[in-house]
Amino acid sequence: MNRPQPSWRSLLFVPVLSERFLAKAHERGADAIILDLEDSILPTRKADARAALPAAVPRVAQKGADVVVRINRPLDLAVADIAASVMPGVAALMLPKVMGPEHVRLLAELVTDREAALGMTIGHTRFLVLIESPAALPHLYAIAAEPRMAGMSVGGEDMATELGAIPSADSMYVFAMHGLAACRTAGILPMGSMGQLANINDLDSYRAGLRRGKALGFTTASCIHPAHVPIINEEYGASDVELDRARRLIAAFDAAAAEGAGAVAFEGSMIDLPIVIRARRLLERAASWAG
Repeated sequence: MNRPQPSWRSLLFVPVLSERFLAKAHERGADAIILDLEDSILPTRKADARAALPAAVPRVAQKGADVVVRINRPLDLAVADIAASVMPGVAALMLPKVMGPEHVRLLAELVTDREAALGMTIGHTRFLVLIESPAALPHLYAIAAEPRMAGMSVGGEDMATELGAIPSADSMYVFAMHGLAACRTAGILPMGSMGQLANINDLDSYRAGLRRGKALGFTTASCIHPAHVPIINEEYGASDVELDRARRLIAAFDAAAAEGAGAVAFEGSMIDLPIVIRARRLLERAASWAG
């Protein structure tokens, strides 16, 4: 479990049985492609979807995107999904409707057995979890701390339904922020945004939600529409101007530190260690996007 955590900005959902979406998935620019076995697949087609994975994985990864597979929540389906999904070309599984750390551990045991059977490195397969029920909220920190975890999202349509709420940035704000804090404590990706996403064609609103999410601390978002991918990459990424400023800021601070100062004036602002840490993190993430 000592591999570096991924630095994904954008994750694009692709129904594994849709040739129309599979054919162009690798051209969309997403950091990772989520091959979906869950909501986009009818119950009568689940076995077909699993059988399609071995061919779909290398297709969507051909330009360097990582591959994630979203499995189903019911245990009988999850067992079969894991058996089909765990392979060297799959970086992570997305686990929907996670209830607590015991749920994660149970699925982790199945994944470990499958990795061992295939001769894979134990721990290769990371987890992205979706917290979609109020009953799971007291367990956010314990879930985030599980060894295979790479990222977590809190909220969404299912959460709103159980709360009797309309899904929106306002109704999900408190829960999403608790999830973000749990992710930061565990050192995993805080996934989400803070916008109204019902109208997928309102790109300005979508961008505004991502911009607000970034300001709050989110780093990663999934989407179902290819038009959203470049917007996520822009808002959860960094421009050349931002990267250049981060380099100059670090250089100014390091020069001041060499002379014994813990803070220094930089382009009209005072900078100290927390600001420098954010700049260094930005450059580290950007290095992985360039790669």
